[in-house]
Amino acid sequence: MAIQHQKFADRVAQPPSAVSSGNSARPSCQFYRRNLPHINNRKTFFITFSTHNRWILPESVRDSVITHALHDHGVKIHLHCIVVMPDHVHMILIPMCDADGNTFGLAEIMSGIKSCSAHSINKKLERKGTVWQDESFDHILRSNEKLVEKIEYICNNPVRKGLVKKPDDYPWLWKEPAEE
Repeated sequence: MAIQHQKFADRVAQPPSAVSSGNSARPSCQFYRRNLPHINNRKTFFITFSTHNRWILPESVRDSVITHALHDHGVKIHLHCIVVMPDHVHMILIPMCDADGNTFGLAEIMSGIKSCSAHSINKKLERKGTVWQDESFDHILRSNEKLVEKIEYICNNPVRKGLVKKPDDYPWLWKEPAEE
């Protein structure tokens, strides 16, 4: 773990007092940009990402997000569930390993889903521009109990927002079939 932490040390913004450049000038704003490192491992992640400036995704393109997430299901990720809300997306996934046994990175996974879905959305809407915010929120789920809890949270999100009466009525919700 120390090696992985060291690998990201140069990407983590530090306060001006911690910068030992010998120059007392404040680092540029770009130095402070929120490009947070993401740990790569085979844990279960709860992920949320939002549309740029909370733009409302037209219903006609919400399927694209699920389609692109499912494209990597069983290849780069094991997808437990996903819901595409009008201005954000929740998903629970586990990164998988490549042929050499290396875990696919969360940044690579999210970049693929967000960039491909953005391209499809823009193409369908005959528009150009940013679809997603740069950052995503990710949280490692630490137990099976939390997994069931988060899947229930995702499935009930459209109900809590008043979009449907029951989760199964929401067309932009996908969850893996229950094991029997």
